[in-house]
Amino acid sequence: MDTYPSRIVCLSTETAETLCLLGEDRRIAGFAGTVDRLPESQHKKPRVSIHGVSHIDRIGALQPDLVLGCGETHGATLAALSQHGVAVHLFNQQSVRGILDMIRIVGAMVGREAAAAHYASTLEWRVESIRSRAAQDSRPGIYFEEWDEPAISASQWVSELISIAGGTNCFAELARHRRTEERVVADHDDVVSRAPDIIIASWNGKPFRRDAIERRNGWQAIPAVRDGEIHEIRSSSILQPGPAALTDGLDALHGIVELWRERRGRMFHTPMSVERVEAAERVA
Repeated sequence: MDTYPSRIVCLSTETAETLCLLGEDRRIAGFAGTVDRLPESQHKKPRVSIHGVSHIDRIGALQPDLVLGCGETHGATLAALSQHGVAVHLFNQQSVRGILDMIRIVGAMVGREAAAAHYASTLEWRVESIRSRAAQDSRPGIYFEEWDEPAISASQWVSELISIAGGTNCFAELARHRRTEERVVADHDDVVSRAPDIIIASWNGKPFRRDAIERRNGWQAIPAVRDGEIHEIRSSSILQPGPAALTDGLDALHGIVELWRERRGRMFHTPMSVERVEAAERVA
């Protein structure tokens, strides 16, 4: 007899994706966020929101026996639902370790402890494999921007993934803050002074515009802008602290860093022509 929750509402994309990856998508009664990471079988299921005066009633109308949320933005909603007798669980994973723990806990909630533990271990092995391959002396400075107005820098898990992929977060000191408003880079000149080798934008669903970055006052002097190292990673791949970040998000970061190293290697190992050698000797 299956005594585990059978009507789960996921207020965050990563818990819905985790259930699907564990083969437990039939238990999802509704979810919030995009369908980018979910199988087509889930696309027609009810979508929910934590905004609006009637959102508690709309979630309750789905008759959930468990509602999963993540972060302080879901705290009030889950508290209100619990007052109506609904079982709730609030995750607050902010790190790579926290993401792996979330996967194991979700699995335990639906009776798939072994499958979740195996999947989490596979992801952990994958992360460490990339960390080992990416470990080199040349670590590019990376400015990661998850929103442009105001400029918001990388979260803790993104900062960790940047390091794993072989880079260095230019604003690592801000990554320890959980609240986005505490990761705002108020002065664009701070980015200029830190001279990132790579700029990565992931504007949380907002269309990316390379020229908007290139035209920022004084940014033409930044190595990343000068060398054309401005990249985009889809927000659905990295801004949610779940499986996507440890797979597609990390792969994208690693690929960008490796491409930078390849270009840098060509730059410093291109044989000099006779004319350039003679010119250098005359200057010396």
